[in-house]
Amino acid sequence: MSPFKPSVLTLALVAAGMSAVAYAAEENAPQQDEAQTVEVIEVRGIRRSLAAAQAEKMDNTSIVEAISAEDIGKLPDNSIAESLARLPGLTTQRLNGRANVVSIRGLAPDFTTATLNGREQVTVNENRGVEFDQYPSELINSAVVYKTPDASVMAQAIGGTVDLQTVRPLAHGERTIVVNGRYEENDMDQLNPDVDNTGYRFSFSYIDQFMDDTLGVALGLSSMSSPSQFERTHIWGYPETGAAEGNPLVMGGYKPYVQSSELERDGLMAVIEFAPNDRLHSVLDVFYTDFQDNYSLRGAEIPLAWSAAQLDPNSVVVEDGLVTEGTFNGVKPLIRNDYEDRDADLAAVGWNISYILSDLWSAEADLSYSKANSQTFSLESYSGIGRGYDEGLQDTFDFVMTNEGAIFNTNTNYADPALVQLGNPQGWGFANGIQDGFINDIELEDELAAFRLSAARIIESGAISQVEFGVNYTNREKTKDYQAAYLQLKDNAATPVPSEYLLPSVDLGFIGIGDLLSFDSRALYNSGNFYNEFDALQLDAWRQTKSWSVKEEVMTPYVKADILTELWDLPLKGNVGVQGVYTDQSSDGYGTYVDENGGIQVVPLSGGSDYWEILPSLNLSLEVADSQYVRLGIARTLARARMDQMNASLELSYNADKVDSTDIEDSPWGGSGGNPELEPWMAWQYDLSYENYFSDTSYFAAAIYYKDLENYIFQQQTIGDFTGIPVAGEEPALREGYVSIWQNGQGGYIWGGELTLSVTGDLLHDALSGFGASVNYSYTDSEVKETSDSEPLELPGLSEDVINSSVYYEDYGFQVRVSARYRSEFLGEVSGLSLARDKRYVDAETLVDAQIGYDFSYSGIAALEGLTLLIQGLNLTDEPFKTYENGDKRLVRDYQSYGRTILVGGSYTF
Repeated sequence: MSPFKPSVLTLALVAAGMSAVAYAAEENAPQQDEAQTVEVIEVRGIRRSLAAAQAEKMDNTSIVEAISAEDIGKLPDNSIAESLARLPGLTTQRLNGRANVVSIRGLAPDFTTATLNGREQVTVNENRGVEFDQYPSELINSAVVYKTPDASVMAQAIGGTVDLQTVRPLAHGERTIVVNGRYEENDMDQLNPDVDNTGYRFSFSYIDQFMDDTLGVALGLSSMSSPSQFERTHIWGYPETGAAEGNPLVMGGYKPYVQSSELERDGLMAVIEFAPNDRLHSVLDVFYTDFQDNYSLRGAEIPLAWSAAQLDPNSVVVEDGLVTEGTFNGVKPLIRNDYEDRDADLAAVGWNISYILSDLWSAEADLSYSKANSQTFSLESYSGIGRGYDEGLQDTFDFVMTNEGAIFNTNTNYADPALVQLGNPQGWGFANGIQDGFINDIELEDELAAFRLSAARIIESGAISQVEFGVNYTNREKTKDYQAAYLQLKDNAATPVPSEYLLPSVDLGFIGIGDLLSFDSRALYNSGNFYNEFDALQLDAWRQTKSWSVKEEVMTPYVKADILTELWDLPLKGNVGVQGVYTDQSSDGYGTYVDENGGIQVVPLSGGSDYWEILPSLNLSLEVADSQYVRLGIARTLARARMDQMNASLELSYNADKVDSTDIEDSPWGGSGGNPELEPWMAWQYDLSYENYFSDTSYFAAAIYYKDLENYIFQQQTIGDFTGIPVAGEEPALREGYVSIWQNGQGGYIWGGELTLSVTGDLLHDALSGFGASVNYSYTDSEVKETSDSEPLELPGLSEDVINSSVYYEDYGFQVRVSARYRSEFLGEVSGLSLARDKRYVDAETLVDAQIGYDFSYSGIAALEGLTLLIQGLNLTDEPFKTYENGDKRLVRDYQSYGRTILVGGSYTF
């Protein structure tokens, strides 16, 4: 009756080098206290993590994957996302070198849901995808990925549901105090002078029991400062050029940067668990994180073919329709000294209470609240040689294309403060003249309250062992406030950077340019002495539409029957159930357009809809032989639409020249934007798997799945009603026009398979008992169409092939592990104009990590009992992040190199 069916495991590992897991399934609440009284013989390290995760997978009636902490405060990897990415069918996309969002079975984060202790969580971005680096791994005890749902899982999703779980102090059963500390360094050195390349991680965990083990308390604290340094290349695109025969493609513009960021995060986890008798059980959870991600970015914006620069026809070398060598004349690089500050905090509190009413009946209530706030402030500062294209030096750039972008050659010293001054050398303008910088300021708030009430009755005979029923209610509201400003120099002329703001130059040698002027743009902007600000929302009508709010009220009654019987004299367990999901959704936003006099008109817009969806589910697990299972899952699932697609804002257009038109094809009205009536993605999914467990840490699994997508969300044209929109002058004959909005389209399918093998060396020979390995492979294919006649589209986040592997050794106190994960190319999301998200092809990548540690509890030195030392290396091969366009890997759009990260530290258990 809890949001997810927990497995109450007892991990009993004997001391002779062989281990065994004793586990008991918590089929219903009455078994809980009994399970908690079982003696636990604690074993730490990799084997403990594997055994607990495998027992969760083996015992669950759904098809799941799991990870478990090696010790209190220590998941197997440096972050939750990295650990999840090693599971079959799961992948991550990197942001600033860190894994932060998860795709499940080829479906992007939009199709997945993350929960904390079974409760849906708010997010710090403008959509639903949880950024897992918001959650300190030191405060998470385990995670379970539900690939098939049951009727009691409230936060369902088409891809799957990731449930992060904190420790339960009464089940833990003993007092534990753990202190962790690590030093972190990136080997790319300090690319920007104002951001260090070193950091730290610290955590403290305390677990204890009181009042004759009826009251349990757990407290976790974490603090982190994690640097990232990377060299970054972005190419605007590839237009055709007439400078060579056949109009080959050439770079439109180039943006090389060095970026340094510092992620600072503080977290708190607290649990109070109370079980005064064998009937009443209460748990209060509190989770809080404060998250600051600040970066400095310095480089150049180099307009080429998409500018007044000229490609010398005599210099051009063309290979297969692409200019691979050449010379541009009249180049005016725009030097950038940018920064971004992102500050986010997330708080979640939940209270669960269950009571056994009788031998047959039990009841449960769960109350939760979570809230997230996020503010992102970014500043672009422009400088160069001269202000305006015709002022100052026009340079000559030779270039050669490589598989990483381009290498340039120029003789100009762009680090000379006498030459490079504040001001836009391209002369790009806005309504008030030349633009010398820009500000984006985005504030997000996400709030969710939920209440759940359920009851269960044990059935004493027959194939049904228990029936559970209940209702869940959630109320969620996400609000986005967008502000922006154009910056213009107060003197309206090129301005030298005062010496007090100058910093050591940065090096763009990785693209051949060399040193570049560097200054403290934060301090310069905050002084208030250099820029005038002009509200961009009053100058660009479309920017008003980036502010909105979306509200959702969801009521979910459900019933689930647990199955425990035999089929062909073989043990069969599972569940069958159904949810009825009622949703009432609404949004407030703005409609904006430019009137015939050039003025920006803004009108409030709102809309919404309500609907019911019925979600049946079936999960069966047949034990066909000892520790061998065949599992079947069938369910209808939903994934709610992205909130930025559900917003009511519309960018409208009105053409007064067509005021007399009555033809909808020639209407004066038009527009584009969100759709507050947008309904969720829906799918029927079918899963079949076979699992063979050789020992407590060894198994083989094979799974196939098929997801029949009933619909998919596309941007399509529809006829909109423009009644009530004020116009100056004559009343138009037509109040309708085409609007391009997000709509539920045709749909398609996703199918795939997964193979997993996890083995320990003792299966081969006792001498290999300390060794172990795991490998999994996932294949995914899809076809989605906007209409029945349209061409298939590629799904964001879908890699056709994903491979994860780990090899480890653990014995005599030593722990050594090397891991690699590979994913083939996919369509990913990257940051675009005004912090919008753009879709681009991401190249295949293989990431290699390693760690080595020693537990001094095995040393025989009493004074060092409880001490463990650890060295970790992340991204050891310095794998780049690369995007490209039109399926041609030569057409590089982004190339980012993050370097290697080394962590050295230890933990002490009291």
